[in-house]
Amino acid sequence: MAGQGVFISFEGIDGAGKSTHIDALAQALRTAGRSVVLTREPGGTPLAEKIRALALHEPMDALTEALLMFAARRDHLTRVIVPALARGDVVLCDRFTDATFAYQGGGRGFDWDALSLLERLAQDLQAPQADLVHGSLIQPELTIWFDLPPAVAAERLAGSRVPDKFEAQPAAFFEAVRAGYARRASQQPRRFARIDADQPRDAVWRDVRAAVQARGWL
Repeated sequence: MAGQGVFISFEGIDGAGKSTHIDALAQALRTAGRSVVLTREPGGTPLAEKIRALALHEPMDALTEALLMFAARRDHLTRVIVPALARGDVVLCDRFTDATFAYQGGGRGFDWDALSLLERLAQDLQAPQADLVHGSLIQPELTIWFDLPPAVAAERLAGSRVPDKFEAQPAAFFEAVRAGYARRASQQPRRFARIDADQPRDAVWRDVRAAVQARGWL
């Protein structure tokens, strides 16, 4: 794998355990000798972090949210992700485009085809390696989806921090987000590894590691 960039995204609702396991995977890959870029969406660049603050805290309609998410993603791709892959790094991203389909498409009920159009516009870049391109659309090679019932996630997050505008949504919103993730996974099953996040931490980590090992990256 020396010299070949790898793009892995972590997806799931807040409370599903993404942060714990993305850090663990970064450490495992570094121990294996890989250079790792750990990043997030929305965010990952100074401009995208400013957009993140707006998107998470300011009231707006679903189209405005989606446009902001893809604007942040375009900057993130051009400034961080594509250069890292060109260097041969492993990019671990806490959420990527699937989150926009899940939250704005599933949770907000925004038009799926419109999101697909925005996806093509924002992610149509010349990738550094042919195997990172589906047509000319940059996507993760592996998406690790932490699937957790929203009620369990709510219990985990209760009292842990002041919620942003998404975290403060009712349970029905997160059921729709979960369904959005499931729809996206059904459309691109070879890219997705569904992880049962309602397990003990060690069991979840075992499944995450196995999904990465199955691709020959550990």
